[in-house]
Amino acid sequence: MPTTATAARGSTQRRRKSSSSRRDDEAPVIPILARKVREVEAKAQRGKLGPTNRVKFQVIAFLVREERARVKADGELTDAARAELLKRLDGVATILAKTAARDTSLIQLLEVDQATSPVARRMRRDWLLEAGAELPPDELIITDTAPAAATTVVPAALAERQVVPPSIESRQMANPFLPPDLTPRATGDAPRRRLDGWELMGPLYKAFETGAGGSAASMELPPVPEFDRLSPRGLEVMPHQSRFLEAVRQGHRSFLLADEPGLGKTAESVLAASVADAYPLLVVVPNVVKMNWAREVQRWTPHRRATVISGGGADIDAFADVFIVNYEILDRHLSWLSSIGLKGVVVDEAHFIKNLTSQRSQNVLALASRVRQQTRDPLMLALTGTPLINDVEDFDAIWRFLGWTNGEKPGPELMEKLDATGLTPADKAFYPEAREAVISMGIVRRKKKDVAADLPDKLVADLPVELDDEFGRSIRQAERELGARLAAKYRRIIEARGDRGLAPGEVDDDIVRLVAHGELEESKAAGTGSENVFTMVRRIGQAKAQLAADYAVQLQRSVGKVVFFAKHIDVMDAAEAHFKASGLRAVSVRGEQTSTARQAAIDAFNNDPGVGIAVCSLTAAGVGLNMQAASNVVLAELSWTAAEQTQAIDRVHRIGQEEPVTAWRIIAAHTIDTKIAELIDSKEGLAQRALDGQAVEPGSSDSVQLSALMHLLRQALGAA
Repeated sequence: MPTTATAARGSTQRRRKSSSSRRDDEAPVIPILARKVREVEAKAQRGKLGPTNRVKFQVIAFLVREERARVKADGELTDAARAELLKRLDGVATILAKTAARDTSLIQLLEVDQATSPVARRMRRDWLLEAGAELPPDELIITDTAPAAATTVVPAALAERQVVPPSIESRQMANPFLPPDLTPRATGDAPRRRLDGWELMGPLYKAFETGAGGSAASMELPPVPEFDRLSPRGLEVMPHQSRFLEAVRQGHRSFLLADEPGLGKTAESVLAASVADAYPLLVVVPNVVKMNWAREVQRWTPHRRATVISGGGADIDAFADVFIVNYEILDRHLSWLSSIGLKGVVVDEAHFIKNLTSQRSQNVLALASRVRQQTRDPLMLALTGTPLINDVEDFDAIWRFLGWTNGEKPGPELMEKLDATGLTPADKAFYPEAREAVISMGIVRRKKKDVAADLPDKLVADLPVELDDEFGRSIRQAERELGARLAAKYRRIIEARGDRGLAPGEVDDDIVRLVAHGELEESKAAGTGSENVFTMVRRIGQAKAQLAADYAVQLQRSVGKVVFFAKHIDVMDAAEAHFKASGLRAVSVRGEQTSTARQAAIDAFNNDPGVGIAVCSLTAAGVGLNMQAASNVVLAELSWTAAEQTQAIDRVHRIGQEEPVTAWRIIAAHTIDTKIAELIDSKEGLAQRALDGQAVEPGSSDSVQLSALMHLLRQALGAA
């Protein structure tokens, strides 16, 4: 039976709801704005304010101004009602200001007086219609503006950095004119489509985020051809590779090749270029795999020449068929690469371009746009076994690279597929259909267990270790002090605003997130100069280094070759010193090595029986390398992402491996290390849901760092 206090509280809530309903009748758009601004705020707190939410932020800002002007001019409102509505609008504006303070690039959007882009105008129209507004015909029908003129590939800031190797000048002089593209092109304006008036990017992301449809995100591929006509003597493509290449043979030209790591994406790409005759071909790769790509071109297409671009490109073969360049130096070579008539671009480890604000991403996207302008149906391949890191909008840059969207709306081909569904985002059935439409554009996702049945199992085993020395005790004390500092900030905010109805012992999750986000931003700015979550995790890695190295020694002596992964150089140094003292030969794979030295170390590990351990950097050696001479991996330090951990393990668990693979995670017991391991495992659910169609409960899109800080704070508050 309810108590008097409960009944009184229920009565108060009913009065508030009734009062709120009356106010909503007077300004029905305000609750819509309040809901939308909370969505934007939540994304900003997680550091994931993508293009769709930036437009949403802009639309909220000018609708607040429009509604404030309307409320002030409405003579039928009482003074009390007007004051209440203006107060609610001020609340929305306050959240906008706080969000802009977190991401200062949003400040300029607050200054825009009207919806300028078609996407923004459509969003404004849809919200007003949801609020029951009657709009004039010119606001109901919104057409796209004419496409802007092509932008230059080389931004002004990079103009002085451009180099043109002498051999490239020779190539250009030998053939000063690009062959003309005589393929007929569509003329006239694009036909109007049923979905032209809808905002579609948000629904497309949602279709993948929810795993709509429940099927694996892989397009229908042709059956395996009867004969393998592609492999050079002594080599053979696997059936899953052959089906992909048959799709290329039949004319498909843009792919997100998202096969799990270790299924031979490099070989597929090299052969796809041959099938499509996509030469000259540009391959953009992490520095660590440049030499391996050159080898694979020579191995699978020995009739083609590959050249690796290093530094200023003085030693490149300008008349090569395949140009291989790493992300870090691409900015110096944009000018001449954009002028030699590329017929295809491959972006390896395509999740490297997910940050659209980075110069690296902008370089790749600008070059891809130029290639599509110059060549009809170029071969565009985005390769990554881990396309999603924390958020489904990680797809954005990859879809732009492939030409499927422009960030604001789907491209013409995808738009046609969406229009053909006969549905709109207002229909629940739209989402599985939209997901299938994007998949059919060229997403290819195969799992090892499905296409390589003979590939041995993979196991991740956690090994808790006790940090029971003085160093370990100081780490646990530092964790307690950090938690206490966060708790003090939380309590100050609660005291300043009042508990607002919190029950005894109840924690306000919004304030927890706010405090943790603030601490994370301060930690990023402070670097290693103060005690924070980053320095704490590094100290844990240092404390585990000797224990992890000792375990690797015992493992090597019992099972043979071992790959030892660490994140920080000092942990790698400590491990190498321990291996040397133990009489074991080890090689090192690090970011500062030259490509030649790195490849020599990998070859020695795979081929020299005397080399027992490879000490590898998680960031430098976690992608694109083949180290299947080992079947055991030791992860001395944890990564901040599930994708980085998966990539590292799959250097060993790949085609060619004949033994079951075990990855041993060394975890410091009774520290934040344990929670980080748990969070990393939970992040794998995003890819399982979005790409593999598995019914996995949606998890948080927060970064591991933010989630770890929130855990520390809740623990300090006694609410973990």
